[in-house]
Amino acid sequence: MSKKYTLVLGASEKSERYSNKAVKMLTKYNHPVLAIGNKKGMIDQTEILIEPLNVNDIDTVTLYLNAGRQLAYYDYILSLKPKRIIFNPGTENDELEQLAAENNIETLEACTLVLLSTGQY
Repeated sequence: MSKKYTLVLGASEKSERYSNKAVKMLTKYNHPVLAIGNKKGMIDQTEILIEPLNVNDIDTVTLYLNAGRQLAYYDYILSLKPKRIIFNPGTENDELEQLAAENNIETLEACTLVLLSTGQY
């Protein structure tokens, strides 16, 4: 069985942040995680990177950045060719959803934590 690599974009060391909870829950459910944020740090054993990293096996990009902050990552996200992009509450973005559709990338307006906890991830 192949693992679903997930990129958490907008990762934060602050434990009250949903991006932090998502990294922890993804790890708990044995999904390998790549975390990118605006400050270097750690979430348990997962390093938060500040520079985009080119990887080939990204299944899902889960967003924790508002639409305005996502703009700088459009090309990066599309270059990863993920199977899907999850727009968590507060990250909805019609423009990026349209670009994803044009690149045959599924989009979902949902909460990663809910998807994981209900077995729908």
